[in-house]
Amino acid sequence: MQRFVLFFLLLICFESVAQHEDSSLIRQLADEILSNGKAYENLRVLCKTIGGRLAGSSQMYKAEDWGVKTLKLMGADNVFLQECKVPRWVRGGKDEASIIYNSTSGKPVTSNLDVLALGNSLGTGLKGIKAAVVMINNFDELDKRKDDIKGKIVFYNNPFNPRYVLPGQAYGERGIYRRSGPSRAARYGAVAVMIRSLTQSVDNNPHTGSTAYDSSLPQIPCVAMGLRDADNLSRLLLSGQKVTAYLKNKAQFLTDTVGHNVNCELRGSQFPEEYITVGGHLDSWDVAEGAHDDGAGCVHSIEVLRAFKAIGYKPKHTIRVVLFANEENGLRGGTEYAEAAKKNNEKHLFALESDNGGFAPRGFSFGMSQEQIEKVRQWQPLFLPYGVYEFVGGGGGADVGPLSRLLKTAVSSFKPDSQRYFDVHHARNDVFENVHKRELEMGALNMAALIYMIDKYGL
Repeated sequence: MQRFVLFFLLLICFESVAQHEDSSLIRQLADEILSNGKAYENLRVLCKTIGGRLAGSSQMYKAEDWGVKTLKLMGADNVFLQECKVPRWVRGGKDEASIIYNSTSGKPVTSNLDVLALGNSLGTGLKGIKAAVVMINNFDELDKRKDDIKGKIVFYNNPFNPRYVLPGQAYGERGIYRRSGPSRAARYGAVAVMIRSLTQSVDNNPHTGSTAYDSSLPQIPCVAMGLRDADNLSRLLLSGQKVTAYLKNKAQFLTDTVGHNVNCELRGSQFPEEYITVGGHLDSWDVAEGAHDDGAGCVHSIEVLRAFKAIGYKPKHTIRVVLFANEENGLRGGTEYAEAAKKNNEKHLFALESDNGGFAPRGFSFGMSQEQIEKVRQWQPLFLPYGVYEFVGGGGGADVGPLSRLLKTAVSSFKPDSQRYFDVHHARNDVFENVHKRELEMGALNMAALIYMIDKYGL
């Protein structure tokens, strides 16, 4: 009995010492990042000297050069490019749309719409497309009204559900109309599609984003419109007005080209052949600067490495920072990274992705066993002083998903506050000025703390 009591007291003492060491190390990281952080300035340079970075564009290559240069400046042990083929979709110029209807006096009225072609959409041709508009609220209604669709422009009017506390739930639920709505409408003979942008913002900025055509069906043009325009069009149609829309855009696919994941490493002191990945995607849509999506995730990840170097932390495992290529309209970078890791028989312990913006930190979601989740939940008290209170299941991000599927790697996604994210997501207002310096830095330090804990204790 005495031996058991002694062992128990020694265990408590050991855990207390370990917790103090961990708390002190995380405090060091916090002091370094909050006092000397480079994430905000790195993001400024990326956004203001390069801007939008669509896969296959000249801006993509400028961003890759920025990534190599910045990682070297932040002290990476080695920096290397990982080649992958990427799609080359081009918008081709300004997207145009208008609606024509009769006023109360019977005179025709033309009203311009603020629209963006959806990513991967095909163009309308030089003459554009002019056709009657039919409003569809959901796919059940589309199927029931299939005989009304031929030769029409389908307007999907399916707004975010405001009852969800987390806007991401509404985005996940409504995103299907952007991704597969055009092909579903084409099945019944629609000539084009307009969607209500995937946002609940109060402005009229349209939000682009990737669509996916069913290769067995006609590929028709598709655009997203701002919410004020969508509300106005909805009111007109509900009032019984007959509305004709005109769409014109020049979007097209060119031949695939070569892009790169930009990788760097901080070599492990004990297990250099075992990898912990932290990253974000370097590409963005062409209509803005890609500040929150996903410049923030890139500079978060770079700051993790910089802070470790700055405080002299020597990781047990090799920390690999990856700036992924082509997340937005192909996921070629994340797929290539995982396939190469499998081919090279690399051992990947953990992968953390930041692709939810640079807002104030709230938590992490994890794609791993329940036993592993329970282990990391024991660390929550260390994160509470820095604004993180939620460790939940639910998986990692898109770019680390292939690692999970191919190598069964434990993955995680950084979860900042999401209330404002979909105000800027894929829209022209995703710019540097809409990122808060302190919130960006708090995200980086929590990511660094999680990487430290997993490096020290494993899973």
